[in-house]
Amino acid sequence: MTSETPDRAARLAAEPLRAAGPRPGFARGTVASLKDLARQRELLDMLIRRELKARYKDSALGFLWSLGRPLAMLAIYYLALGQFLGAARHIPAFAIFIYAGLTAWGFYSEALVSGTGSVVANSGLVKKVYLPREVFPLSSVGSAFFNFMIQVVILLTATLVAGQFPLGARWGYFVLALLVLVTYAVALSLILSAVNVYLRDVQYLVDIFIMIFFWLSPIVYAWSFVRDALGSSGLTAGAQEMLMELYLANPVTLAVIGFQETFWVAGDALPSVPDLAARLGVALGVGLLLLWLAQRVFARLQSNFAQEL
Repeated sequence: MTSETPDRAARLAAEPLRAAGPRPGFARGTVASLKDLARQRELLDMLIRRELKARYKDSALGFLWSLGRPLAMLAIYYLALGQFLGAARHIPAFAIFIYAGLTAWGFYSEALVSGTGSVVANSGLVKKVYLPREVFPLSSVGSAFFNFMIQVVILLTATLVAGQFPLGARWGYFVLALLVLVTYAVALSLILSAVNVYLRDVQYLVDIFIMIFFWLSPIVYAWSFVRDALGSSGLTAGAQEMLMELYLANPVTLAVIGFQETFWVAGDALPSVPDLAARLGVALGVGLLLLWLAQRVFARLQSNFAQEL
């Protein structure tokens, strides 16, 4: 080792850090980023497979464990709320009603929680090679989507056994609701995973907000319970309408109701949310705008990921 080696190391350490890869403008870089992601389709597929295999590695039941949590939650809420507190008396086919909501919520919450920590969890790859870092939150959403499809199969089987298999135009609600969930899950995963690199508290805040928004969504209760509670609250009609619209402005709430409209055939006789399809369409439009903004923010922040990690 020559005497120049320490000097060379010192000079390299003194060099300013430079961003790896292209750094397009905020508005004009969308197409370039999409092309970059398209070239990494095989990598994205590999990351999804790796995440699924790592999650259930050496387990006897493998992917069947993805059903453990939602089925346990179904049993708990069905007994505690449906039977002990009597909610099942007011909601027909209560088990299917709950599982439809849990299926939608399970996908969204899993995608958001795992997506938030995805970049930090793959810090080794981030620091070693350049690649579009969007693949990490996208792989988390893809892994959650795989588990979601298993739960949908179980849900469809339950409706078939109950003689209430969904048919016809009601599947349009499912398509819209699923697009809303995927759009917001990807958008928020991009933003939160990027911010989490700089502020690790974000992943813990997400856990808390997931718990809060679970109860703000009509998963274990019907949306009409909120309407009835506001009606008997003593508030003015204007205040009641404003609060109800605020409640229905939550895109996840609309998506959960969309799933219930699809799979909960026994609830056809009960009141539906007015203009649900239009509300889902508006939520999807806003979500697509949020997704574009999220990707551009992610692209701006990712240049310093390796340094922060």
